[in-house]
Amino acid sequence: MRSKKNNLIAYVILIAVGAAMIYPLFWLFFATFKDNKELFGKMTLLPEHFSFSAYREGWKGSGQFSYLTFYLNTFKLVIPTVALTAISTGIVAYGFARFKFPMKKLLFMLMISTLMLPDAVIMIPRYVVFNKFGWVDTYLPFWVPAVLACYPFLIFMQIQFLRGIPRELDESAYMDGCNPLMVYVRILAPLMKPSIFSVIIFQTLWRWNDYFNNLVYISSVKNYTLSLALKMSIDSQGASTPWNQILAMSFLSLIPPVLLYFFAQKYFVEGITAGGIKG
Repeated sequence: MRSKKNNLIAYVILIAVGAAMIYPLFWLFFATFKDNKELFGKMTLLPEHFSFSAYREGWKGSGQFSYLTFYLNTFKLVIPTVALTAISTGIVAYGFARFKFPMKKLLFMLMISTLMLPDAVIMIPRYVVFNKFGWVDTYLPFWVPAVLACYPFLIFMQIQFLRGIPRELDESAYMDGCNPLMVYVRILAPLMKPSIFSVIIFQTLWRWNDYFNNLVYISSVKNYTLSLALKMSIDSQGASTPWNQILAMSFLSLIPPVLLYFFAQKYFVEGITAGGIKG
């Protein structure tokens, strides 16, 4: 009886905490059906009258570019960056976890030490370099670092996961005539699915929600992502900001990353726990 009582209390607490955490999302969803007067005049969750005008008017965007353009721009930035990051960080992690080469420990230490560098320290030098290359106002400042595996946390997480995979699998593949690349692609990569999904989720959330880096490297409205478009919508309206439209577009911008997390959360949890306890 005591055990059942403790379980019941635990479930009640978890449900209460979960409801408190998810309430803002419910409020955001129902607020998109209200007008500005009701939005600031009443604290009720449900609107008096459901109206889709916030979605219709908000989707028009700045007039010159609709939110369809900003959505497509966000996908153009995020999808290649995430795909290139998953490939490059996995290969680098494979090299550190499975091979011996000169100055391996020193290079690993240097890679891990970059985790301690604040982003603000390298922002100006990085901008100067990208500007000289002519990459400003393009998505190359996001794609190229992804190709070069400039994400030490994601590399370290995959190294930890690889250390939990027996080396005997590699040796068996070598005996069957596989080269190192084939071992990674055919043997290890399928087993690394949880850590790869963790990389995909982390990078998707970072890039999708990023505002500061987008603001630094993207200057023209035609290349704006959703985060920049939402801020532009606030600034362009002045005192008469249509908050219901901005909330509607904010809710639409949340849908892709939330869906990704729900569909991939099983692999995400496996990747985080395995990467943290193995090695």
